[in-house]
Amino acid sequence: MGTFVISKRKNGEFQFNLKAGNGQIILTSEGYTTKANCINGIESVKKNSVDDARYERKTSSNGKFYFNLKATNGQIIGTSEMYESESGRENGIESVKKNAPDADIQDETISE
Repeated sequence: MGTFVISKRKNGEFQFNLKAGNGQIILTSEGYTTKANCINGIESVKKNSVDDARYERKTSSNGKFYFNLKATNGQIIGTSEMYESESGRENGIESVKKNAPDADIQDETISE
């Protein structure tokens, strides 16, 4: 099962990473000004991750493959790592579909 890990960036913004069961990061969020907005982003990923139409498959300028997960309003709620192949990208999408809906939330900012 996957885990959403909430952390704080150097600029003070909150972000989350979705980690697969093996600990690999499979999706990273944008920066959020509040933790509440970050948690809303996680809920949006859980809800939208099961719908293949929400995945925007992209190729970067250096020829690597990645994807964005979009909310119903078209806003990007998560971006993948870079993959060497299209099949790697598809495996990443399947991993998000499998791990996100029931993932736990781990908050690394509580101690602050």
